[in-house]
Amino acid sequence: MLRRGRDTVAERWNLADVYASPQAWQADADKLDGQLTEFARCQGHLGESAARLRACLDLRADLAKRFLRLRLFSDQQLAQDVGAAASLALSQKAELLGNQVQLATAFVDPEMLGIGSERIKTFMAEDPGLRIHAFPIERILRRAPHTLDGTGEELVAQFGNMRNAGGSVYGVLSNADMPWPKLKLASGEEIVLDQSAYTKAREAANRDDRKRVMDTFFGTFKSFERSLGVMLYSQLKQDAVYSKVRKYPDSITRILDGNRIPVAVVDTLIAQTADNLPTLWRYFRLRAKMLGVQHMAYYDIYPPLVKGDYQFPIAQGRELVIEAVAPLGKDYVKALTTGLDSRWMDTYPRPRKQSGAHMAGYAYDVHPYVLMNYNDDYESVTTLAHEWGHALHSYLANRAQPFVTANYATFVAEIASTFNEALLLDRMLKAARSDDERVFYLGHALENLRGTFFRQAMFAEFERKIHTAVDAGESLTGEQLSKDYCGLLKRYHGVAEGVMSIDENYCVEWAYIPHFYSSFYVYQYATAIAASSLFADRVVRGEPGALDRYLELLRAGGSNDPYELVKTAGVDLASPAPYQSLVARMNRIMDEIEAILAKKG
Repeated sequence: MLRRGRDTVAERWNLADVYASPQAWQADADKLDGQLTEFARCQGHLGESAARLRACLDLRADLAKRFLRLRLFSDQQLAQDVGAAASLALSQKAELLGNQVQLATAFVDPEMLGIGSERIKTFMAEDPGLRIHAFPIERILRRAPHTLDGTGEELVAQFGNMRNAGGSVYGVLSNADMPWPKLKLASGEEIVLDQSAYTKAREAANRDDRKRVMDTFFGTFKSFERSLGVMLYSQLKQDAVYSKVRKYPDSITRILDGNRIPVAVVDTLIAQTADNLPTLWRYFRLRAKMLGVQHMAYYDIYPPLVKGDYQFPIAQGRELVIEAVAPLGKDYVKALTTGLDSRWMDTYPRPRKQSGAHMAGYAYDVHPYVLMNYNDDYESVTTLAHEWGHALHSYLANRAQPFVTANYATFVAEIASTFNEALLLDRMLKAARSDDERVFYLGHALENLRGTFFRQAMFAEFERKIHTAVDAGESLTGEQLSKDYCGLLKRYHGVAEGVMSIDENYCVEWAYIPHFYSSFYVYQYATAIAASSLFADRVVRGEPGALDRYLELLRAGGSNDPYELVKTAGVDLASPAPYQSLVARMNRIMDEIEAILAKKG
């Protein structure tokens, strides 16, 4: 019988649900090789008949599903120990398999375009089995201006082996090879200041500790600034090349067009954030007052606004999240409880485990997996709610959709995660036993809005700037990246307005952000929290139909363009309204905190 406790077997995920062993993984990889050989016989024959097209598309879907299962296993094996040579080798095998899949299927898009939309419509009328492929086919046909001929697509696919080389090196360096220093805190505790320890140590009550933590942590990154700059620059150059090859005007248009997201969404986000920076500065001034510091410094951002020993062991964290999502219905709660009880999660930090948190839900026939680095604090509880929001999104989509339309875009994914965070806050505020505890949760909500909305919008503006530079043929060094980031960091944090001071050495923070290797990804955190706030308010208020519309959004998976799915559900993220609503919510929270402080005198 499994015993729950700190980092026992019960608190580690069970990858045997995917493959019993690496040998079983290899056996399935061999099956994939056979499918790729079989699929090669489809080339040149997709337009023969409706039956032939359906058979080939069904085979492509099945081999893609098998590959994603293989990749999930190799990815999570590596995540649980990024320094394990066998896991690294398996991950590299999966990368090679992925390239083979891309090569083997590269002919499909240009051949479908050659068949033409009219003949494909005829095929779909003849064979109802083709209907599940309707939306993927429509996406192929609309990308005609950016699709090369068969030879061109095969050539592009050949470069798949080089894809994300900078990001791969960055992952190994930052998670396994970085020489993390030891640091003794004022309490006498000595810590190894790696990424997991940093996220906790930066909250230290002792201000000198916070400064030394940030000085030391970013000092480590600063010593690798030149190399880290080369890594990120390689990603930017790769994006620029693919954009030119695909005949897009710039990288952002190409990357967003993959899911038909208007560039206006990012530009509206950046513009609205800039217009509302005074609200962010108001928060920083309130934070300085509550922390009792005369002048806010960058290392004062993270400590809780209310002092107190608020500890949330994993058992309590689990129950809080289960209780919080009760408004989503019994079926949702049952699925969440099953996952938590069935080893779908790797819970605690340990040496060489991948830092941060993530959810992997792309093994369609299995179940989602959640990686945590749980620290028994309230931030860990919110992360738990966040990642299981993703997990239940995958769980629902995989059961409601066929494989070809189950995979949803990040644009929608981050709504599911931040929605659960909003429900958790509501649960905690209802149960708060004192003004201090209430301010603790309200303060955490403010910090979450800062980090998820304003901070991610800043990242988006940084990406917009550096991609534009490289698209124009400019070079970027680590030093220049730090300079560009520094300008944004100071503007967002009101340095010129006297709101905060920022040490120049902290401007290497860009090197700490792994999401920059997934281009134009982070803006979706900001757009999502704006949307999820509205959705959650409607569900909690019991607005008629709100719950059904939200759950239908989750079940929709990738059955339509994500921007359209969210807009149909009631939120247009290319308009100012959701961002203005979120900023208004932030101001209401500050009004409440200030009222509590005034009452206390």
